[in-house]
Amino acid sequence: MHAFDVLGDPVRRRILELLAEGEHASGEIVAVVQREFGITQSAVSQHLKVLRESGFATVRVDGSRRLYTVDAAPLAEVDAWLNRFRAFWTPRLDALATEVARGKKKRGD
Repeated sequence: MHAFDVLGDPVRRRILELLAEGEHASGEIVAVVQREFGITQSAVSQHLKVLRESGFATVRVDGSRRLYTVDAAPLAEVDAWLNRFRAFWTPRLDALATEVARGKKKRGD
């Protein structure tokens, strides 16, 4: 599955956001996703499976718990694709940073 196919789903993106904060037990992930999206535990498990199989997440067993962490390696594909477009926004962000700095100087911050 292509990285953008994986990231195209809002539930999977939310799971990755959670995992970016650190390791989470599957039960914690299910609780958050069920509360926010109203989907079943089985549906969350399917999303976790897609993330594992596509390499975006890893899992380890700790007793009866399954602990998930993000694996950033597939994000390199996304980063490489986005790199083509950075030339469009980087100069604008640099200009914005300059204007913010000027504004702070004027205020004496």
